[in-house]
Amino acid sequence: STVLQFPYRDHVVNLLDTPGHRDYSEDTYRVITAADGAVMVLDAAKGIEPQTLKLFEVCRARGLPLITFINKWDRPGREHLELMDEIEQQIGLVCSPISWPVGIAGDFRGVIDRRSGDFIRFTRTARGATIAPEELVDPIQAAGDEGGVWATAQEELRFIEGVTPPFDPKAFLAGEMTPVFFGSALTNFGVRLLLDAVIDYVPPPTPRLDVHGAPRPLDAPFSGFVFKVQANMNPAHRDRLAFLRVCSGHFERGMVLTHGRTGKPFATKYAHQVFGQERITLDDAFPGDVIGLVNATEVRVGDTLYLDEPAEFPRLPAFAPTHFAVARVKDTQRFKQFRKAVAQLDEEGVVQVLRDLDLGDQMPMFAAVGPMQFDVAMWRLEHEFNAPA
Repeated sequence: STVLQFPYRDHVVNLLDTPGHRDYSEDTYRVITAADGAVMVLDAAKGIEPQTLKLFEVCRARGLPLITFINKWDRPGREHLELMDEIEQQIGLVCSPISWPVGIAGDFRGVIDRRSGDFIRFTRTARGATIAPEELVDPIQAAGDEGGVWATAQEELRFIEGVTPPFDPKAFLAGEMTPVFFGSALTNFGVRLLLDAVIDYVPPPTPRLDVHGAPRPLDAPFSGFVFKVQANMNPAHRDRLAFLRVCSGHFERGMVLTHGRTGKPFATKYAHQVFGQERITLDDAFPGDVIGLVNATEVRVGDTLYLDEPAEFPRLPAFAPTHFAVARVKDTQRFKQFRKAVAQLDEEGVVQVLRDLDLGDQMPMFAAVGPMQFDVAMWRLEHEFNAPA
């Protein structure tokens, strides 16, 4: 998973990008505990794939409002009505299209914003090498320019007016309805409308329930919980980053917090704002923000940090593993690095590590939700920790 924080329309957006594969459903579950809403990105040619269905079910189980973005409409794909029907049948969400494509998948002319009636023309760029420019076109001109494709889109719009309900914010927040957008993320076309929907529809941070079921007010003293730990994000420094979602209060870099699990003081001198692998020093943060705490060696996934008033948020559940494998270092001279790496992978939740009482750390057993987690663990053991196994 990746954390991206950026400003948009006088708001600060914290985007948590998760893997789209069921083998990482546990990692995705941890990440969505820090989110206020989710964007479901579907391939126009594939729709809801079996390996991603579980992830969407996890989002629904968490009660997260879902926005749907049907991607790659500039390439051949399935019918839009078929895709929306699939969403309703497999996930149980009522679809309410906000933008509507002009042209079938692979013959993409642009989208109509159903709220305003505006036509935003898609201009294909050579091999998708640059961002596709957005051109706002008058509907009368569009009818002349696009001909039969425009007429077909208008017929489709009249049809969906009768078969799809108008967007209902209450149904969206209740997890019963999803607004649907069409576009091409690679060329950045249609993404602006999607980001506008994130600002307009996704709720702002709300008081988070503690372990006793009591909401912690947003203006209470600072509190937050760690939903992800990642080592070696910066290969040049080989550091360790703990990602913390702010739940209440005002964070100021340098403040000394209390580590809820250990009761020890925790200094926040090295706090960063994260954008993928890039980061800058962060001085302030507020509820909903994500903070990267550098070299927080004792912090684990699910831990709570707080100031003054004690806080404890529910622990993050672990998924029952279904795949098991025994790991052994290839070069016994690298055993020290191997043992350290295995401990780190266990802390991050890349795999669950089980140990035999007799063998100890020599041949730990890796347990995972899906086999792809083993591939990642093996790659990191060799390339990050120099301990091939």
